[in-house]
Amino acid sequence: METALAEAARNDLATLSAKLVDLRRQARDAEDDADRIRRRAEQDVAEQIARVDRDVAQIRRHAEEAAEAIRARATEDAELRASKARTEALEAIRVQREQLRAELEEDLRSQRAELRGWDSRVAQREQRLADQATAVEDRARRLETREEELAAREVELGGRGAELTDLETRLRQELERAAGLTSAEARTELVKVVEDQARLDAAVRVREIEARAEEEAEDRARRIVTLAIQRVASEQTAESVVSVLHLPSDEMKGRIIGREGRNIRAFESVTGVNVLIDDTPEAVLLSCFDPVRRETARITLAALVSDGRIHPHRIEEEYARAEREVMAKCVRAGEDALIDVGIAEMHPELITLLGRLRYRTSYGQNVLAHLVECAHLAGIMAAELRLPPAIAKRGTLLHDLGKALTHEVEGSHALVGAEIARRYGEHEDVVHAIEAHHNEVEPRSIGAVLTQAADQISGGRPGARRDSLESYVRRLERIEQIAGERPGVEKVFAMQAGREVRVMVVPEVVDDDAAHLLARDVAKQIESELTYPGQIRVTVVRETRAIGLAR
Repeated sequence: METALAEAARNDLATLSAKLVDLRRQARDAEDDADRIRRRAEQDVAEQIARVDRDVAQIRRHAEEAAEAIRARATEDAELRASKARTEALEAIRVQREQLRAELEEDLRSQRAELRGWDSRVAQREQRLADQATAVEDRARRLETREEELAAREVELGGRGAELTDLETRLRQELERAAGLTSAEARTELVKVVEDQARLDAAVRVREIEARAEEEAEDRARRIVTLAIQRVASEQTAESVVSVLHLPSDEMKGRIIGREGRNIRAFESVTGVNVLIDDTPEAVLLSCFDPVRRETARITLAALVSDGRIHPHRIEEEYARAEREVMAKCVRAGEDALIDVGIAEMHPELITLLGRLRYRTSYGQNVLAHLVECAHLAGIMAAELRLPPAIAKRGTLLHDLGKALTHEVEGSHALVGAEIARRYGEHEDVVHAIEAHHNEVEPRSIGAVLTQAADQISGGRPGARRDSLESYVRRLERIEQIAGERPGVEKVFAMQAGREVRVMVVPEVVDDDAAHLLARDVAKQIESELTYPGQIRVTVVRETRAIGLAR
């Protein structure tokens, strides 16, 4: 390395010497140019002065000849005028000569100033070259000294290298004799040990990475689901299989029954709905498990009561009109659902089937409202996962489409809905999300998983379904009771819809170790006694306060 530095220094010295020669040559060229310019300026001035003198002599000769001629043929007045003219001419010549002399002197001054500037720049350049030459000479002397030191060190290292080589040979021979292995065998054994250690370290690292990935994935999934639940708040209406129609008076009940029950029998045969007339004042009940038929019958009976004319033929006319009105309401409900979710286009038949779910309930939960809520949940979760929300929303909105035809077509509503969506040209990802949301088909896409998650969130939310409200309240009470029965527990709060239990303990009774044990025991008892969706976190809070008074 030091030899390379010396060689680089020599190259730098040669380069600087060449530059110094070039700069001196440029200085000489500049001096020659300055001498040529000076000689050329003096020659131009001399030529201009000579030319002016010749012009003056010629003018003088002409003036003298003119004066002589004037004197010869003019009178005394003419001679005076000639003398005046000659004087004016001489004055003009003198003024012109002075102007020429001033111009020449100005040119000479500017050329002399320019020459002085050239001389100054040349002197500065020579000074810089001299300084650079001095620096180069100093550097060359230092390099020569360094080369001498490197040569001495190289000789010394050569001697020590030979000694180290001999020592290494003796040590290798001694090690081979003591270990009973050759160097090649020892090298092989060492490589094997290193490989085993590296394989063990890699396995430990892989387990750590997998555990960290599972923890991060679980935390992120919990955060996404929690965010979706918090952002979506929809109203839930618990509907039954009975509709109530209010009458203007109790006399209308007799007209609905008709003579010998003719009108009520015709109404039930046309609409397929049971009419229950009891002692309830000014009200009749319509009972049917088909919500579309029940709504059609309600509209029909309301129109008949409003018109006052109730007979079999009139019942058939109003029922036909009510069917058209209900169908229009279904289409309007489907279009409103699409607008609410943010979906632009869909096949008209799918819109109609979607709207029919407005009158369908599942466990007391309105199916169309459930689909809209699920679509919003899936869109929020897809956005959090940096996925396009359109496919997730579309599949989730249509996942219960088969419930509109389940009583008409055999099969699971998931498979029926998927077949209908496929028939009307929906994307294969949407079809797969529909058929896989109840695990009849194994989920193969993130959209299908999001549809399942949104469906469970919407159905499992407290108050969403009739059968889950009471069990939800009982579960919360039992959770608080399990934690409150433990010794040292002061207060118990079931939070986040029962997904977290916060236990406040008395710090004098429960220490830190007992707090960890209490959290584990409560979690195990909840896990063994209760059935619940997801996970329940048990948090034990032990707070110690120290108070001092300054008087």
